Amino acid sequence: MTSDDDRRVRHGRTARAVSRPASPLRPRSVFAAAISLLAAFAASFALPGLAAETYPDRPVRLVVGFPPGGAADILGRIAAQQLSSGLGQQVVVDNRGGAGGLIATEITARANPDGYTLFFTSIPHVINPHLYSKVTYDAIKDFTPVIQFVSVPLMMAAGSSLPARTVKEVIAVAKAKPGQVNYGSAGSGSSSHLAMELFKSMAQIDMTHVPYKGTGPLITDMLGGQIAVTIASAVPLTPQVKAGKLRALGVTGPKRSPAFPDVPAIAETVPGYEVVNWFGVVAPAGTPKTVVTRVNAELNKALQSPDLVKMLNAQTAEAVGGTPEAFGKVIRADYAKWAKVVKQSGARVE
Repeated sequence: MTSDDDRRVRHGRTARAVSRPASPLRPRSVFAAAISLLAAFAASFALPGLAAETYPDRPVRLVVGFPPGGAADILGRIAAQQLSSGLGQQVVVDNRGGAGGLIATEITARANPDGYTLFFTSIPHVINPHLYSKVTYDAIKDFTPVIQFVSVPLMMAAGSSLPARTVKEVIAVAKAKPGQVNYGSAGSGSSSHLAMELFKSMAQIDMTHVPYKGTGPLITDMLGGQIAVTIASAVPLTPQVKAGKLRALGVTGPKRSPAFPDVPAIAETVPGYEVVNWFGVVAPAGTPKTVVTRVNAELNKALQSPDLVKMLNAQTAEAVGGTPEAFGKVIRADYAKWAKVVKQSGARVE
């Protein structure tokens, strides 16, 4: 073989070596890569679960949709205190009053669903979507029910500026002076607002609505004589009634309240009238089930305490408790009920 042939052979081998495609991954390399991918994939799901197992490892925020002094605030703080003891972390009440609870509801709907933002809610939760023209959340789909804490009847109470001593007399005064009797509520779309609108409709009277940012400011003006009458939660009204500063005329439950056996049910004068408010805890949709179960268990356990039941009864509230599913049924049923009431009343808030 000549030197040129030798060079051609060498060059050919070299060329073939260079142009040969890269060898595929070895079986062991493919297996290792697959294991790494699976591990990363599993870790992405394990982290939320791990966070739920260590919940809570920092303070929890309990949003309340009304300012201090009202039923939501009073009962919310009782619930927060019980949760703080049960969870071993501080549960901080965050009052976000305004728009009949709409602002607080929107804040909760947008919150991270990690269990560190909870919402102490009530009937406005299912009233507002029918009352307001623009609502940015779905009252059912955007929240996870946790527990119904209590049920509370509302109370019709009158101040010094209204001479009426009974529900019948309130109706008589309103009929004699159409639109001239002012009634106050905890805010447009609140349970007190719609409860009075239902009363007006069933009693066939006309009264003028004056909305407040919570029951606390409303009571202040009632004591000052600016507001004649209200239907509001019995919780903040009770101390004023017992002190003789306001007069209890009726309760909104189907029968008389054990806390006020001498105060008739409004239904005794207006047959079929009934409004019972509920207060409970919901969380943003997507909150881990383990977190929901933990919060539910702690509050159910607290509601078994005779001391807590006595404290709630003193506020005219009845302990309820139960499963998240049971509370979900209550929310859905009242959503449908208040849709009809709002439509019939013609109430609307822009």
